[in-house]
Amino acid sequence: MIIIHGMDKLQEAAYLPRYVGKKLAEHLRVMPAVVLTGARQTGKSTLVRRTAGKRRTYYTLDDLDVVDVARTDPNALVDTDSRITLDEVQREPDLLLAVKRAVDKSRTPGRFLLTGSANLLLMKRVSESLAGRASYLTLRPLTRREQLGQATCGLWGQLLDTPEKNWIELLADTKSDEEDWRDLARRGGYPTPAVQMTGHAQRAIWFDGYVRTYVERDLQDLSSISALPEFRRLMQAAAYRVGQLVNQTELGRDVSLPQSTVFRYLNLLETSYILSRLPAFSVNRTKRLIKSSKIYWGDTGLACHLSGLSKPAGAHLENIILHDLNVWADGNGLSANVYYWRTAGGDEVDLVVDNGGTLLPIEVKSSGQPRVRDARHLLTFQQEYGSDSRAGLLLHTGTTLRWITPRVLAAPWWRVV
Repeated sequence: MIIIHGMDKLQEAAYLPRYVGKKLAEHLRVMPAVVLTGARQTGKSTLVRRTAGKRRTYYTLDDLDVVDVARTDPNALVDTDSRITLDEVQREPDLLLAVKRAVDKSRTPGRFLLTGSANLLLMKRVSESLAGRASYLTLRPLTRREQLGQATCGLWGQLLDTPEKNWIELLADTKSDEEDWRDLARRGGYPTPAVQMTGHAQRAIWFDGYVRTYVERDLQDLSSISALPEFRRLMQAAAYRVGQLVNQTELGRDVSLPQSTVFRYLNLLETSYILSRLPAFSVNRTKRLIKSSKIYWGDTGLACHLSGLSKPAGAHLENIILHDLNVWADGNGLSANVYYWRTAGGDEVDLVVDNGGTLLPIEVKSSGQPRVRDARHLLTFQQEYGSDSRAGLLLHTGTTLRWITPRVLAAPWWRVV
């Protein structure tokens, strides 16, 4: 039941460092409790074992014996001077009350490291948020650069910190190999299919097993779902709508479910990090804005598998960029947020980074030949927000790196991400 961490040589050789790893180590030096959440199979257990070191007592609530103790006598797990890791804590959210009491007795930095395959702050069953006692971090699927062993994400921070006149030099000098975005979209970022598997058939088997395990077991930790086939149909319908506005009425009509059920199921998908909703940028100056959120996925490989599409669509490239931005924004805390921008008149920018009031508009094109007309919505956004907006990025699938207007840089997606 109790495991003192150690890693064998095979694990050491296979380990890919993660962007959030340094942040996790920093938080453990400051906070008495740190909570690392993320979807199943993103590598949370591997990361906490690697980052937190060997001198921790480890309990996983995937172990039924541990679950029994957590349910009947949670103090027996946490009332100790040892540093403790509690894995998959969402299975017994009342355990957080015992952690709270233990922290109130002793606020030793790094005393508790908790992981969960759900956003504990969104779970209705969780009554204790550990406010003031814990910091929260998210581990998303591997970024492209993490898959290459670089422990980082795209160059978003560098672009924001660099004068625009030096952007071309920054991107040209950064080592980044050209890659077919469709291959990345199909394999996604879950470590096993993305790194350890090489063929589409292998990945299809893995994704099918992942969906089955999620729907039939993990989902029940969040909410009792009796109509599992209906839930899976909704997942497939949502997978077809990558990059589209959330329309619960339309979704319900397509899968024969009432809107209230669609609302509940989408929330569960978001709580478990399967689905990602992109909010609208809603600072209104002179235009009436669309404020509904858009649907994206936590992993493009899973979305492609569920939709059954033979080829990824342009929205999947947007999803890749959004995922990378989300990993970067997670590491920057509350100062960085990602949105899309759309007006009632039809002007739209795919992604807007709001970094403490500084705005970076991004347009994504699955074409390899960027044109001036592709930048028209970026120019409209810049006109609307004036000096608050940096130069725009037009990310495309070709090799062109040049200013196509004085304030819009066309850049290959793979030079940035």
